[in-house]
Amino acid sequence: MKTLRHGTFKWMKSINRTIVLNKIRKNAPISRAQIASETGLTPPTVGNIVKGLLEKGLIRETQLGESQGGRKPTLLMLNSNYLFVIGVDAGPAHIRCILTNLEGQTIKEYTSPSIKGISEERFLQEMIIGIQNLLHADIPKEKVIGIGVAMHGAVDAVTGTGLFAPNLGFKNVPIKQRLEEEFDMDVTVDNDARAMAMGEYWFDEHGGLETLVALNIGSGVGSGIILNGKLFYGAQSVAGEIGHMTIDLYGELCECGNVGCLQTLATGDAIARQAKKEMTLEMINQLEEPLSGETVYKLAKEGNEIAIRVLERTGTVIGIGIINLIHLLNPERIVIGGGVSMASEFIMPSIKRAIQDRGLTQQVKDTEVVLAKLGSDSTVKGAIAIVLDTLFHPKNS
Repeated sequence: MKTLRHGTFKWMKSINRTIVLNKIRKNAPISRAQIASETGLTPPTVGNIVKGLLEKGLIRETQLGESQGGRKPTLLMLNSNYLFVIGVDAGPAHIRCILTNLEGQTIKEYTSPSIKGISEERFLQEMIIGIQNLLHADIPKEKVIGIGVAMHGAVDAVTGTGLFAPNLGFKNVPIKQRLEEEFDMDVTVDNDARAMAMGEYWFDEHGGLETLVALNIGSGVGSGIILNGKLFYGAQSVAGEIGHMTIDLYGELCECGNVGCLQTLATGDAIARQAKKEMTLEMINQLEEPLSGETVYKLAKEGNEIAIRVLERTGTVIGIGIINLIHLLNPERIVIGGGVSMASEFIMPSIKRAIQDRGLTQQVKDTEVVLAKLGSDSTVKGAIAIVLDTLFHPKNS
């Protein structure tokens, strides 16, 4: 079953082949001559590589381009429906699975019932059920090149193990092992923040971006770091744990055991706790639903001054965390996603103001800070991207 997939990966392990395929992916429709001119490869080399890519079915020829004095060139583009990918956003509330083509266009999707309070075994079973649902689509299984899983919490990306998922209470979940045994397919597992960063980088419509930090702020706070077009893990794979950056030396106790972590100040639960401290008992009793970060946002939209003030302060705290990241990594772009980002009209001005107030230089102050372009799809599309990256940038290429 793995023959087509493994053959394609093995064949792609060539630096020049990777250069040509990525040039077509990013700049299609494009001519052979333009590829040679912009990559520095010789026209015969490009011609031979293109011939092989056409034979493999990874690219296709399309309409004729503009003539530069001779025959009109045939343009090339990715054959996006030749191979497919499955992406899984695993928790903490639901498991969402999607099947996409090589350009990340969703063909089919599945969302599980709530996974709160279920066992580790049931969690794995729900993931298997979701993937099986997608494989019933009218696409041969051998055309699916792999499964990407974006897992909530700490992840060992090498072994594909969910080390610790605080909101689910799981430890050492063998996701990669279990799914590969079940589906006889390559499985790549990473945490949700890193997957989100890869998704925002991979599907960037402007291209050319090489450094990016994506923040996933919801029930927790995490970040994914892209340096030189690659995910950065650090020596022990804990790079990006911005949620446990100390912001307040005398702050609240965090689940990690430290006090004053960014996570104690910026999550949905933290927003609700802060609002509760400022609201009267009468105000709380009048609410039609339990007080949560989402409730505070709804109140802010209705003009509630306490809710607005709490969200603005949250933006300032997030901005302080971001300026620390900017001073450390100096990325081209900061992307903000996750549930808390839905309150962007209240938090984003404070975030940008904190950066302006604390940036070391004007260039630092002008760092691009944007909302996740993929919105609620950022994590699951990131799971797709971590698989596509292994095809378009194979290791040892």
